[in-house]
Amino acid sequence: AQARVIEYWQEKAVFEQEDGTQQVACAARPVHPLGKCLASVQLLAWILVAKYADALPLYRLEGILKRHGGQISRTTMANWIIRLDDVFKPLINLLREQQLDGDYLQADETRLQVLKESGKSAQSDKWMWVIRGGPPDRPAVLFEYDPSRSEAVPLRLLDGFRGTLQTDGYAGYNKVCRENGLTRIGCWDHARRKFVEASQAAPAKKKGTKVSKADVAIGKIRKLYAIEKRIEKLPPEEKTRQRQQLAQPVLDDLKAWLEKNSTRVPRDSLTYKAIQYTLNQWELLIGYLADGRLNISNALAENAIRPFAVGRRNWLFADTPRGAKASATTYSLIETAKANGVEPFAYLHHVLQHIGNARTVEDIEALLPWNTPVKKMQ
Repeated sequence: AQARVIEYWQEKAVFEQEDGTQQVACAARPVHPLGKCLASVQLLAWILVAKYADALPLYRLEGILKRHGGQISRTTMANWIIRLDDVFKPLINLLREQQLDGDYLQADETRLQVLKESGKSAQSDKWMWVIRGGPPDRPAVLFEYDPSRSEAVPLRLLDGFRGTLQTDGYAGYNKVCRENGLTRIGCWDHARRKFVEASQAAPAKKKGTKVSKADVAIGKIRKLYAIEKRIEKLPPEEKTRQRQQLAQPVLDDLKAWLEKNSTRVPRDSLTYKAIQYTLNQWELLIGYLADGRLNISNALAENAIRPFAVGRRNWLFADTPRGAKASATTYSLIETAKANGVEPFAYLHHVLQHIGNARTVEDIEALLPWNTPVKKMQ
């Protein structure tokens, strides 16, 4: 890698008009998405991918650029990212329309610290929401920053959606499902995780001792995932049939076991909490049986939010709400590109090269990941 200064020389000519006046004509210049900006589109794409795909904080990028001969401060880079938020907005709007046209969405949310959020302390929790879905061959992954975790947020984000929504057990999604008539299904990853936590918290097992109840539950849930692994490549109709035939008996056995053992463990134990969570969520957890297009878990949304969680451990917080919103926009573009098998740097570079010349909706649609002629991920 190397830092280079690229100079553009723009020729100008003066033409004498018949009326004696003069007219100046200038050669066309490459259109830059930020107008006057010393960063090339290659540099902008590199900064976005380095921070949001590779989890490198801006102060590290500042040091890396300095080693390669570039003197660019982290403040300048942060300002570029915030300005690009407005540039990318038409693309995000189209992605949201595309997403809401589907009939199956997955949603999740995670904490984010924003230092200068009005009316909230720097240490208080704010939230990054993520929604994944849309037509199966054109999935969109959209992040949204909001200082609130209230039920008003999914109401806003899912306005106009009709179909199936898959989430964890958080009650904040209840209102949107009720008011929009959505079918809600649960996530077995979350149920299984509670039993895993109970198993890990238990005292070390001595040789010859009985297997814990948490481990028994994990073993039964593991059978459901083994079935999903076996049928993952089947068409949806056959998946539905196989689930009814193979998974339903496992689920019946698991529910009977949970009901039997709910009174046999201490009420203050993690195992009891895991059993109660699973029983309370049961009707939602078995919702995936009804349609082979649905997943047993919310893993696709969780996988999309994982790069954000990894990055958060490195850069720790966002300074302002504008910065948090700009981060949500860039995460949306990168994760949507990845979900469609498109290499993130190649995609962002292509978008930055062409979005400055986009004048119509058709021009913006041409920049959606499934419409761009950029290389696929290996």
